[in-house]
Amino acid sequence: MKKTFTFTFTKTILSFAFLALVLSGNVSYGQQAGTDSETGKHLVKWNVAALALKNYSFQYEQAIGRKTSLALGLRFMPKSSMPFSTLLKNGIDDDQTWESIKDFKTGNFSITPEFRYYFGESVFQGFYVAPFVRYARYNADLPFNYEYQQNGTSIKGKMDFSGGVDTFTGGVLIGAQWSLSKSISLDLWIIGPNYGFASGNIAGKKTLNSMEQDELRKALNDDFSDLPLVKTKSTVDGNGAKIDFDGPWAGLRSGLSIGYRF
Repeated sequence: MKKTFTFTFTKTILSFAFLALVLSGNVSYGQQAGTDSETGKHLVKWNVAALALKNYSFQYEQAIGRKTSLALGLRFMPKSSMPFSTLLKNGIDDDQTWESIKDFKTGNFSITPEFRYYFGESVFQGFYVAPFVRYARYNADLPFNYEYQQNGTSIKGKMDFSGGVDTFTGGVLIGAQWSLSKSISLDLWIIGPNYGFASGNIAGKKTLNSMEQDELRKALNDDFSDLPLVKTKSTVDGNGAKIDFDGPWAGLRSGLSIGYRF
């Protein structure tokens, strides 16, 4: 499965790069229009590809030189069920895991300033490289289901967690942008890996006896102790439980934006 995912991801990135090459050879009129001194130095853009992940993503970009610009991106996702939940259900063969995931809700907000250098004839044209930093806040409601044995009887438990994680990352975006007309542009974010750190927690309140505490503690350690990158620490007492997140954080930017130049 991992090899298949890697091949599919690589093929997708190569397809984006090929699309960029094709477009760069077929928008000569748009590039000429973009170099007109009367053309605006501002762009507002909507990342339409982010809708597939239930995200609303917008960016403002301003030219500061012949081949350079500054941009500020805003992204938000109202708290809702996970994207592609139907596909996840088909891929999970454990009923207890699906019971926890099906009611999982998440939302996020991020702000991303960046600097762009264009390799085309002028700003807003052709391939570019864009160093950036990002602050993001991820919120979640997680119903955690677990099961244990008591005197030969199977007991089902549940703890409703809620909270969030703050992340700070930096990275470099590689993309390409073209003028489709004097006012309309197309911005392809090919790939933008980023890396940094994260901290936060989710917590749930519920009265627990000593046995319930022990069993919940075991279940949390089994499910959260080996998460990739981020470190976790679970705390359980008679009033509920808390999971602290701390450590490295990684992400990947990509998208396709439609822009208006003025």
